[in-house]
Amino acid sequence: MFNKKNFIKISIRVILHVLFWCGVLLFFMYFFGFDSNDFNFILSFSSFLMPITMATTYLSIYKLIPEYLIKKRYFLFGLYSLYTVIVSGYLIVVSVFYGLIYLSNFQYRNMPPISRNLFFVMIAVYMVTLVVSAFKLLKLNLKQSEQKKKLETKILATQLQLKEQELNYLKMQIHPHFLFNTLNTIYGFSLKKADETPEMILKLSNLLDYLLYQADKPFVLLTEEIQHIKDYIALEHLRFNNTLNVVFNHINTSESDKIAPMLLIPFVENSFKHGSLTNGVLHISIDLTSALDKITFSIENTSSANDTGSKGIGLENIKKRLDLLYNNNYDLNIQHTKGIFKVHLELNHN
Repeated sequence: MFNKKNFIKISIRVILHVLFWCGVLLFFMYFFGFDSNDFNFILSFSSFLMPITMATTYLSIYKLIPEYLIKKRYFLFGLYSLYTVIVSGYLIVVSVFYGLIYLSNFQYRNMPPISRNLFFVMIAVYMVTLVVSAFKLLKLNLKQSEQKKKLETKILATQLQLKEQELNYLKMQIHPHFLFNTLNTIYGFSLKKADETPEMILKLSNLLDYLLYQADKPFVLLTEEIQHIKDYIALEHLRFNNTLNVVFNHINTSESDKIAPMLLIPFVENSFKHGSLTNGVLHISIDLTSALDKITFSIENTSSANDTGSKGIGLENIKKRLDLLYNNNYDLNIQHTKGIFKVHLELNHN
C-alpha cells in the first residue's frame, strides 16, 4: 500500500544524499586540482574515486558502526574495519594507476601533483568517510541518549504510579480500620441508650467529612489535620467521660504548613486503643510543633507493661506511608518503658 508520508521522507533523504555527494565531488576536484589546469583529468580522477568513497562511507555508517561499534562488538568492528581499509586502499591504488595509465598516458609528470601522491589521495577519501562516520556516531549516540531518557522517564512514571497505588491501598486500609473502631464505640453507646450517642454521631460526621474530601489529597494544611485530631479526641472524650486526661499542645503551626492527610491520627488512635488506665485515668499527652524546616510530633500514653502498643494495621501502615511520602526525610522513634508508650516523629519539610 502506497504511503505518501514515507515516500516524501525517502525522497528528501535521497535528495540530501545526492547533494552531499555532489559537494564531495566538488571538494575532490578542488583538492586534486591544486596547481593544475587539466580539468578533464581532475574530473575523471575525482569521479573514479567517488564510488570508492561512497562504498567505504556507507559500509561504515550502515554496517560497521551500528551493528558492531554501537553494540560493543569491538573485535568484529576492528576486524571488519581492517578488511574495509585493505580493500578500499587497494582500490585507491588502482585509481592512481588509472590516472597514470589512462588519463596521462604513462606521463607521470603530466598528472596533477596531489593525484600522484598515494598518501594524499587516501587522506581525501578517508577524511570524507571519517567525517560522515563521526556525524553518524554522534547521531546514534544522541538517539540512544534520547531513548535512554525516555526509558528512564517511563520507569520513573511507572514507579510513581506504583507508589500512588500503594498509598491508595494503605489509605483504604486506614479508613475502614479507623471507622471500625469509631462505629464500635458508637454501637456500645447505642446499646446503653446513652445520651451522648447523638453527639458522637455528629462528631463522626465531621470526621467522615474530612475522610471524604481531604484524605485523598497528597497533602493538606497542618491546621486541618490538627482540627481532625481535635474532633477525634472530642469523640473519645464522650466515650471515656471522666476516665480520660488528654493534653494536646500545638504551637508555631503556620497556616501554610502542609502534611500528608491521616498521617498523625493512627498514633492518636493507637494511644486510645492500647492505652491503659492508671489510677482509673488514661493519660495522653500530645505535642505538635512546626519550625522552619520540620514538623515535630510527640505523643505518649500510659500503658500496661506487657502491651507494646505497636501491633495492628494502623502503625504498620503509617510506617509504610512515611517511607513512600517522606523517604529519608523523617525520623520515627517508638519507645515503651516503665508503663509509658512514647512516639516521637520528625518530618522535614519538602
